[in-house]
Amino acid sequence: MSSQISESDQEQLIQKLDIFKIHGKDKRGHKILRIIGKFFPARLLSVDVLNKYLEEHIFPRLGKKRFSVVYVHTGVQRSENFPGISALRSIYDAIPTNVKDNLQAVYFVHPGLQARLFLATFGRLLFSGGLYGKLRYVNRLDYLWEQVRRNEIEIPEFVHDHDEDLEYRPMMDYGLESDHPRVYGAPAVESSPVSLYSMRCIS
Repeated sequence: MSSQISESDQEQLIQKLDIFKIHGKDKRGHKILRIIGKFFPARLLSVDVLNKYLEEHIFPRLGKKRFSVVYVHTGVQRSENFPGISALRSIYDAIPTNVKDNLQAVYFVHPGLQARLFLATFGRLLFSGGLYGKLRYVNRLDYLWEQVRRNEIEIPEFVHDHDEDLEYRPMMDYGLESDHPRVYGAPAVESSPVSLYSMRCIS
């Protein structure tokens, strides 16, 4: 991860892109922390700013109760959204022990072959303390709804579209078909780095 903008702009970017959102519950009544991987601007954020944001805005809202994570990997690009192995480890190490203990499951939506291979290789090294064992791969949204209350969590439209594509092109799950991203409408161009990145994320 690297930073090309000020700390205040980085914090504004995290909030504007709605990368992290606590809402809804799973079917055991636990809070849901939803994370949209495609919206994560890895090239524009520093680890310190991200850790500070999580510490101030996310962890306190989780409280001392059990919770689950829904991580949506749909449309993630390594060059744009992957923070790097050392950054992932730093972020994980900064999570308070009580938060790690209260985490019940990580539902990894639309993992794809590359993500599976990466986690199979580095998962246990990066995520100690049993987190790797809480990982649940979710290939289709229908499987997610078996664990999460469907009407209580917002999933972006591009995720539903990709899910539909997978029904007709199942080999995309294994990297055996190309996945040409669709183009969605975007707001008018603004000059700030925050606005420009926002446009790229919803395309």
